[in-house]
Amino acid sequence: MSGNDNRITIRAASKRNGITTTLIGVGLLLLAFLVITVLPNVLFLPGVFIASAGIVGLVMGWFKIREPNYSLEITPEGIRYIHRNGEWRVDWDNVQRIDAPRVTRGIEVKDLEMVGFRLKRMEPIVDSISPRLATNILMEQRPLLLQNPDEKCVTGNCASADLLEDDQFKLPDGRLLRGVQAMFASRMSKLRERLGYDLFIAAAELDRPVNDFVVLLRNCQESVSINARNQG
Repeated sequence: MSGNDNRITIRAASKRNGITTTLIGVGLLLLAFLVITVLPNVLFLPGVFIASAGIVGLVMGWFKIREPNYSLEITPEGIRYIHRNGEWRVDWDNVQRIDAPRVTRGIEVKDLEMVGFRLKRMEPIVDSISPRLATNILMEQRPLLLQNPDEKCVTGNCASADLLEDDQFKLPDGRLLRGVQAMFASRMSKLRERLGYDLFIAAAELDRPVNDFVVLLRNCQESVSINARNQG
């Protein structure tokens, strides 16, 4: 994490060690080359395994390096989520609740490794999010639809039906959306019904445990609220 008087930036845990992972991959590939070309043929198969590990290291390092330097930016105005496919922004006055979503598994209630945002209005997010990021979120967050299944489902096919999004959606303000924008809004609505939140950030995007990050965001929101009252 880094910050100043007006801004806090969060560096994702998944971003760490990108260069190191890449260098390890290169080192393993060089070692594999030596094993395969210089040493006896009996070591050819181990050399192939080493080369495979090197390729995996290179791919992992490349994915880490290509991610944005920061995954989140917290300012007095709101929260900005930054992704290689785009970004979304939520103003503090549009945040109703921040917490770790909970799911029921048998008789146990467990926290998901995510931060959930319950919004007062979905329209600002739906209107501003890029189609690429919306599509990415639709794909990555599909497993969330399988959490807290509908106990009233008679056919038993409700979960599979939930994985499909309608390409038309009517916003609370009466506007009719179509395409990816409509699918994203429909997903937000489903997840609010299922988990109680509209937007989610995975633990891998954070620099600390989920509950600690929830405390940070709540403190920031409270501080902004206090400053607004004092200025008013």
